[in-house]
Amino acid sequence: MTLTAVPGLQVGHAQVSGGGSGCTVVLGPFRAVVEVTGMATGTRELGTLAEEHIVPTADAIVLSGGSAYGLAAAHGAVAWLAERGRGYPTGADVVPIVPAAILYDLAADRARPDASTGYAACEAASDAPVPEGRVGAGTGATVGKIAGTSMPGGIGTASVRIGGVTVGALAAVNAVGDVLDADGSIVAGARGPDGEFIDGSRFLRESPPQGEFADWRTGEGPQAGQNTTLCVVATDAPLSKRELRRMVRMAATALPRRIRPVNTPFDGDVVFAVSTAGEEQPVGSAAVMSLGDAARVALEEALTRAVLSDEVRGLREGGV
Repeated sequence: MTLTAVPGLQVGHAQVSGGGSGCTVVLGPFRAVVEVTGMATGTRELGTLAEEHIVPTADAIVLSGGSAYGLAAAHGAVAWLAERGRGYPTGADVVPIVPAAILYDLAADRARPDASTGYAACEAASDAPVPEGRVGAGTGATVGKIAGTSMPGGIGTASVRIGGVTVGALAAVNAVGDVLDADGSIVAGARGPDGEFIDGSRFLRESPPQGEFADWRTGEGPQAGQNTTLCVVATDAPLSKRELRRMVRMAATALPRRIRPVNTPFDGDVVFAVSTAGEEQPVGSAAVMSLGDAARVALEEALTRAVLSDEVRGLREGGV
């Protein structure tokens, strides 16, 4: 099951003309919070997700390629929502609330997501199972860039049922680090001249302080701001923003379990958490703990699925 197993969510992907980049839209509305864990983020309207903000809900979340240029995709989502009268009511008009985050996939011959891409992703959105792999925001994603090589990244998603509610996760994985499976084995990552995985984390520890690795300006390794993992975890449990905050902090621990190294100065990692329940209700700390752990489990699987082949993903169906 994918993120859309959570009632009230629709997800759509769109690619730029010519391919190589794109965006992914998660349509609500929903209460939402965010956990920023990376050090090279590019974002829009995260302030609206604060517990004290006057706006109670977000109408959509946009994940996009294109680095800072890709934030324009959110404008397309805003236009699509406004046409349908969906947004925060003000005296003059409704104002759609659309937080967004971007990853870096720029290339000289590649178009960048813009408002038309975000609009197209909204048009494509549905509650059907979410397509995975090199689609949407994951179209141009790569991983394992510690030693100057890379492998394809992409979109992964998973969900679990717990106590009568659903918890789902979606991740666009464009990490500088290696991506791991549950047993700690590398499934996609930095490779040596022989094509074998070199374990990027070990490579960091064993590299001399001077030499070709130390001077990253030579292009022999990752470049600042050119990576990032973007995530959304969701539930139909009636959590408040405060409880979502607790859940997302637990969910975010999935990243160091499945990406190594992670949250680096070269990654702009961001994790959103949303509740689609119409009204928040009191939820005890034990229940929040269970939901947070379920979100971690779903996000771990989503992170790994993002880099798997279609065939391998098929073999893992139902494994969460």
